[in-house]
Amino acid sequence: MTTLARKQATVGQNSLSMPDLDYLLIAAAVALLGLGLVMVASASLHRIAPAPFYYVNRHLIAIVLGFIGALLLLRIPVVQWQKAGGALYLLGLFLLMLVLVPGLGREANGAIRWIPIGPFNLQSSEFMKVFMVVYIAGYLVRRQVEVTHSIWGFIKPMLLLGVACSLIMFQPDFGTTAVLLATALGMLFLGGVAVWQFAVLLGLVGSMLVVMVIFSPYRLQRVTAFLDPWADVEGSGYQLAQALIAFGRGEWFGVGLGNGIQKQFYLPEAHTDFLMAVIGEEFGLVGTLMVVLLFAVIVWRGFRIGARAEQMNQRFASYVAQGLSLWIGMQAFINIGVNVGLLPTKGLTLPLMSYGGNSIIVACMVIAMLVRIDFELRNPAQAETGSGGEPWKGE
Repeated sequence: MTTLARKQATVGQNSLSMPDLDYLLIAAAVALLGLGLVMVASASLHRIAPAPFYYVNRHLIAIVLGFIGALLLLRIPVVQWQKAGGALYLLGLFLLMLVLVPGLGREANGAIRWIPIGPFNLQSSEFMKVFMVVYIAGYLVRRQVEVTHSIWGFIKPMLLLGVACSLIMFQPDFGTTAVLLATALGMLFLGGVAVWQFAVLLGLVGSMLVVMVIFSPYRLQRVTAFLDPWADVEGSGYQLAQALIAFGRGEWFGVGLGNGIQKQFYLPEAHTDFLMAVIGEEFGLVGTLMVVLLFAVIVWRGFRIGARAEQMNQRFASYVAQGLSLWIGMQAFINIGVNVGLLPTKGLTLPLMSYGGNSIIVACMVIAMLVRIDFELRNPAQAETGSGGEPWKGE
């Protein structure tokens, strides 16, 4: 075989080979998306809507949009995210302020969290989670010495985070605020913030949360219902009590797909906040643990990607991967914890699964970001230059 023939054969083999990606991460995410679609259908087909498949069709559209967004994001080099961190933070603040403009924000269930854009409702707080992770990752790279040796280096990002959280609380959205705060604090801790500074801030944040609960009747009601849902089964403890009944009916292997009763007559928001209870009833403890395992795989792979990026001195990519993994894991933990009675009731969706267009789209984008970081680590040549032709050195 001539040299030219060997080169042509090699090119042909490379063109037919699969790209070097983290297929375990992708498989876990696709499995959750698929199961989520099935369970949203199971939990919503009985609901009164313009059409029997109203919620299913909208959920499927969100998955398609999320898939398109993921494909587009996969084509953007990580270095470009780092350059856009400040602009993304400002964009997030702008969108959060738009929600609060009288006559512009859309209200539902006593909260103003959406901006109507034709047939689509934009929930700016969902996108702010990603924007904040990217911004803080860039800040930790730029101000590494200041963050680890100066209290001011810790306070500055917390002030910017406080502005974003205040705007979200005006909606109000206590659950999203808690997730955003916890994710940012986790990233700062991983970035080298002194333990005593972290402990002081945790004490202050904890005190503020306690005050907010005590002086807000509906939040206090949620906490007391969480402690003993059976004390007021027909009132404040209704949601949690019905969710616990659903898990109890599921036992080990569940009553079978579509055979759940709680979603039909008793469990409110079965296709959104309490989708996990439907899974527990129809697939039992085994199905519940499978969902937990899939989320654990995503978080594990995300932190593995972050660790590899750290080893290769790609600190921005490392912080982004860790931050996104923290967010996915924390929101899944809170949602599942609420469903099984470990945490007070909060309006948080189950990532990649619950009905909600913004949540699905953003979760798909997060998986794409993790895959892109992993791809660049496996193929360093792809990370050498971005569209602007500047080298990516994590600085």
